[in-house]
Amino acid sequence: MEKCDDYSLAGKRGTRTMAQENVRLRLEAADGSATKEYRVDNGRVEVRSLQSYNGYAPPESSWHRLTPQELGAHVERNTVVAQWLERRLGWRRLLQACVSQEPHDWTTAEDYVDRRAA
Repeated sequence: MEKCDDYSLAGKRGTRTMAQENVRLRLEAADGSATKEYRVDNGRVEVRSLQSYNGYAPPESSWHRLTPQELGAHVERNTVVAQWLERRLGWRRLLQACVSQEPHDWTTAEDYVDRRAA
């Protein structure tokens, strides 16, 4: 069985007690008609649609990667997905994902400081 931790957007800032891998965001329509699940897998933001009415769990192959344009649209509208991604990735990595930079090109503040200190 696959382990999936929930991540609360209302949690205390800076508190990270859960496992960082396999954290997902699930959004359900108020009428129960549609459910989307988001994850960050190997630095790539992915989404899949779930059929909430029959309890069917789609296979892992049903995930598809969000394009930089799709990510940018979430950021532009400041959606819950964009807010969740900013908390998970940081604003810099989210911005880099919106301009189609691959995860291996992402740098963190720690990486920058380490290079400057060397």
